[in-house]
Amino acid sequence: MSGLPVLSSERLVLRQVRMSDAEALFEVLSDADLMTWWSSGPHQSVEETRAYLEPAAVGEWRSWAITRAGEDVALGWVNAHEKRANVSEIGYILARSAWGQGIAREAVTMVIDQLLITEGQRRVFADTDPDNSASIGLLTSMGFQQEGHLRAEWETHIGVRDTVLFGLLRDEWLAQKAQPADRAGASSA
Repeated sequence: MSGLPVLSSERLVLRQVRMSDAEALFEVLSDADLMTWWSSGPHQSVEETRAYLEPAAVGEWRSWAITRAGEDVALGWVNAHEKRANVSEIGYILARSAWGQGIAREAVTMVIDQLLITEGQRRVFADTDPDNSASIGLLTSMGFQQEGHLRAEWETHIGVRDTVLFGLLRDEWLAQKAQPADRAGASSA
């Protein structure tokens, strides 16, 4: 294991992804609509999900499983890959059954706090398909700024796709967190 810190709030616990999460995460990774914007197509078996999760479970990836406090069932995850010193790329996915409850926003916030505040990284970025309005909405509502549009960047199961890059700097995150809640634009995703 990588020694990934456990992150927790009143309602969520984020912990290292485990191989035993494969059955629960198969629900996410086999959902064809949900996987539209992922870099690979929907999984066909739990065994495929196990193989996909192995690098995360052995600590090769920094992957936090999103669970509800008191329930150790993975609803999705937030990944953070350090691309260079003090700069990490994040990615996230959440089971359809957990949508509309602010869980994605809360989980991503916890990981950004870990990266930018606890670890002192200077920048976090995410890339997403320009047609993934839910992800773009989450990122922009959290203060990420669009920084670039790369044409024909990814070859995926739905064809060659563009990507839109969004970035958030440590100073921007700290300033946003210092604002009173009614001015910070807090909302549920």
